[in-house]
Amino acid sequence: MEEKFFKSPNTYIGLVKIKVQDLERSIQFYQDVIGFQVFKQTKRKAHLTADGSSVLLTIEQPEFVKPLQTSATGLYHFALLVPTRKDLAKILHHLSKIGIRLGSSDHLVSEALYLSDPDGNGIEIYTDRDSEKWIWNQTGVKMAVDPIDTNDLLSELENRDWQGLPSHTKMGHIHLHVAELQNSQTFYEALGFEVVSRLGNQALFMSTGGYHHHLGLNTWKGIHAPSAPEDSAGLNAFSIIFPNKEKREIAAHQLDFLDYPVIKEPEFYRTEDPSGNKVHMLVKET
Repeated sequence: MEEKFFKSPNTYIGLVKIKVQDLERSIQFYQDVIGFQVFKQTKRKAHLTADGSSVLLTIEQPEFVKPLQTSATGLYHFALLVPTRKDLAKILHHLSKIGIRLGSSDHLVSEALYLSDPDGNGIEIYTDRDSEKWIWNQTGVKMAVDPIDTNDLLSELENRDWQGLPSHTKMGHIHLHVAELQNSQTFYEALGFEVVSRLGNQALFMSTGGYHHHLGLNTWKGIHAPSAPEDSAGLNAFSIIFPNKEKREIAAHQLDFLDYPVIKEPEFYRTEDPSGNKVHMLVKET
């Protein structure tokens, strides 16, 4: 994992907040299956960490919550980036041992495992290949959806002692279902992201600083899919981390010019993308 993609001068993804139907069930899953620690917990909310201090994921059980709306926009998956291939091998062994149903892909730039939580929220756990080995051309970075060589990955194991998520795990990216690509692209370009790859007219990937992607957008739920109801399980909000206040102000002005309201809260700015996905705009604390 290369730290340069997740610090100034880049803009990247921070905290992800999701809604669940049963908080205790979800806490057990995220501890026992994914390997998070509980940083703080209240009656209806839990803040989850990998290092004991930085919160990567917040899970909340609203008072009245309905099952995930499968035909609506929202979260496709959030993606946890682990530092090394050996870390991913330990996680694969752990998940296989406890019988979790998994998907997997070799994306050329990374190797990834896919699963869902008890509410159907998508999760990716991945590790990056060395960025010097990524292939760039006139259309962007080359990515693929190839089968992962699980035997080769598991050969990285020196021992089978799984101890949860590594402390240096980061929120690598987020991938969203959106209602339409062009307006969504324009919105996130206003926030500073650039398109680095496309999958036909169905999906695109965006980043800053030459990363393979901090953000994915797709229309796999259908063109003009509706926004998820407020009382549905699924994505609540996610944070975009700006390197300084000036870049956040520029982004806010650009959204305002495009007629996307930006509400300035004491700790963050909040807005919504064209598909109703809630975005919190934060500045990296120094």
